[in-house]
Amino acid sequence: MATSQSGSNLIKAVPMLLLFSSGFILGMISIANFPALSPMLLISLVPSSPPIPPPSPSPESTPPCVQPPLASSSPTPASPMGLTAFLAPSSVMHNITDDELLWKASMVPKVSRTPYSRVPKVAFMFLVRAQLPLRPLWEKFFAGHDKGLYSIYVHSDPPFAASLPTDSVFYGRMIPSQKTTWGDADLVEADRRLLANALLDQSNERFALLSESCIPIYDFPTIYTHLTNSNNSFVDSFDNAGARVRYKPNLFLPHNITISQWRKGSQFFEMDRALAVEVVSDERYFPAFRDSCASRRSCLIDEHYIPTLVGILGWRRNANRTLTYVEWQPRQSHPRNHGASDVTVELFRKMRGGGNCLYNGVVSVICFVFARKFSPDTLPPLLEIAPKVMGFG
Repeated sequence: MATSQSGSNLIKAVPMLLLFSSGFILGMISIANFPALSPMLLISLVPSSPPIPPPSPSPESTPPCVQPPLASSSPTPASPMGLTAFLAPSSVMHNITDDELLWKASMVPKVSRTPYSRVPKVAFMFLVRAQLPLRPLWEKFFAGHDKGLYSIYVHSDPPFAASLPTDSVFYGRMIPSQKTTWGDADLVEADRRLLANALLDQSNERFALLSESCIPIYDFPTIYTHLTNSNNSFVDSFDNAGARVRYKPNLFLPHNITISQWRKGSQFFEMDRALAVEVVSDERYFPAFRDSCASRRSCLIDEHYIPTLVGILGWRRNANRTLTYVEWQPRQSHPRNHGASDVTVELFRKMRGGGNCLYNGVVSVICFVFARKFSPDTLPPLLEIAPKVMGFG
């Protein structure tokens, strides 16, 4: 009886097993042939459960507190730099290296037309040892004139020893400087450093090198006009027996600097922008001078490097003379140092009447616009004589 009931149950289960097996096989075939339908098919095979209703809020519950987005803690982006800030840096202080400075200063716009109203400026570059003893005279020289016509740069053996009032035209005009030594290559490095800093101001068109013992011998309008209207630079560069005696073939010939290219001249120059760019861009001849004259103060590199470079470049736009007057004494290797008793009307007539000079191809009575060497004790008489002779103060 039990055996008969078990067989009956087995017979009833066989159709169910066959149906299930057929469905499974058909499902696998569908998945293989129609993969895109497989997820839906599988889901359909799984019995779905009724959705769980959300819990009903209790009377005491309060809506969740939504925090507003926090304000950004990052600094407000700086406003875009305008053309004016690009053309004229607001400060002469920076932390870039000399190599970076010379590289930046050597960049030259290829577009000749300027997209702004350009007024040429004169860069007055002071190479000093520690102080500016004649600063009050220069303050009166610049007083009352548009600062858009000039810029000032001071290179001093660090630290600069003078305390400047905040209203001084020299205040904040000290460039990053290094110590210099008479007759050494670091003097030329200082020249190039001054030129490079001044070239960063795109409006600087003329560049005059001065020292702490230099003075103007005309008023600002006369000097500004004389410089900005000139077609030439004023770099003393001559070839004579006195110049050639310092040429050392064993030092300079290996650098392809021949005796026929060797020149000498005053280290106090005034040049246009194009020549200034050439000086700061030179990577061939300055290293030759620097390396050859290392620890050789007799080289007097500051009297030979720029004059020789101008000669090698074949720079035609050069008056081949300096604009800075100095009085040489017979059989003396250094110029005369003027003291307080030397400051007279006659001295200024002598400095101004240095002879007839060519200016833009025409004879001019102005041969010099600056003079050196004036000691600190000349300041009182210079301030006294300035209104009567120089036209300012």
